[in-house]
Amino acid sequence: MRAVVIGAGVAGSACAIALARIGADVTVHEAYADPAGPVGSYVSVAVNGLRVLDALGCLPAVQHAGFPVARQRMWSGSGKLLGDVARNRRPGDDLHSVTLLRADLVSVLRAQALRDGATIRTGQRVDPRTVTADLVVGADGIWSATRRILDPAATAPAYSGLCMVSGVSDQAPPGLPADGFNWIFARKGVFIYLPAPDGSVWWTAQIASAEPPPDPAAIGVPELLELYRTEPAATAILRAAAGVRAANLGHLLKPVARRHDASTVLIGDASHPVGAGQGASIAMEDALVLARQLTANPAVPAALAAFDRERQPRAGKLAKMETRNRDAKVSGPVTARIREVIMPHVFGRVFEQATGWLYDFDPAP
Repeated sequence: MRAVVIGAGVAGSACAIALARIGADVTVHEAYADPAGPVGSYVSVAVNGLRVLDALGCLPAVQHAGFPVARQRMWSGSGKLLGDVARNRRPGDDLHSVTLLRADLVSVLRAQALRDGATIRTGQRVDPRTVTADLVVGADGIWSATRRILDPAATAPAYSGLCMVSGVSDQAPPGLPADGFNWIFARKGVFIYLPAPDGSVWWTAQIASAEPPPDPAAIGVPELLELYRTEPAATAILRAAAGVRAANLGHLLKPVARRHDASTVLIGDASHPVGAGQGASIAMEDALVLARQLTANPAVPAALAAFDRERQPRAGKLAKMETRNRDAKVSGPVTARIREVIMPHVFGRVFEQATGWLYDFDPAP
């Protein structure tokens, strides 16, 4: 089988590995010279994604490139602890979520794809309509050209109400937790920080704004200090910041009505951008399940239909979770006050029940 993958990010590179492992002749086309993504942005891989990486032979390299994050803590703007739960895993799971630079994750996946025999061509944009192959995989992200060809009537992504600005602080200010993925529910969205093993702090300001900033790249540390001036922990981290490393707008995508035809299929953000700390993990799940269905169904059209039937319920359920997460990030002061009163009493009890199904994914042989 000759397969062409459009996009060499997380989804496309993982797909190249999985398809090569089942004997496909795989060529990956990436429009950008460097498919690793913006320098400085980081990604978390949950345990379901780590199990896929293990099946693809990449787990040790990814663990080496990043660091484990065992706990997730939720804080009010004033510093009150609202919840402390296992991060991206069930509490009893010895496998811990890994956070690493997105560029490093893509580099690991791309290197493995090349070792497995895939061809990766970067710096050239390919029109999916001109591709001749038994299988075409659209792994080209939320602005997917492949999706527009499959479904010309599909709506374009819309601004989500959040602008993400990321950076690194050289030193952890005194008094902060020494580890964990920490959320601060701030007056202007959410401020996230992760103390790293080298003593630095990785952080992201998810700024809530009804209208998108005209130029996210123009938002610097002074502007962030003003936005988060009422949150002491965020202020302390920003004062130690070396600068901003990545800035981008968040986008939403309405459910895609047509995700495949007889020879073309969408995976990852091209089909269902999910957020909720699961974007990379779900994209890699897609890649593995697609290869599994192609093995079980030698006829490509039947395999793509079976893949879609298997994946859509999971993606749809996760999309609803992401909607709730986003609503919490852009809520007003009344909701914030209710959250501070209720969350410490209920969050720990309901969190595993609400999220545990995500981490039970079995990659299968």
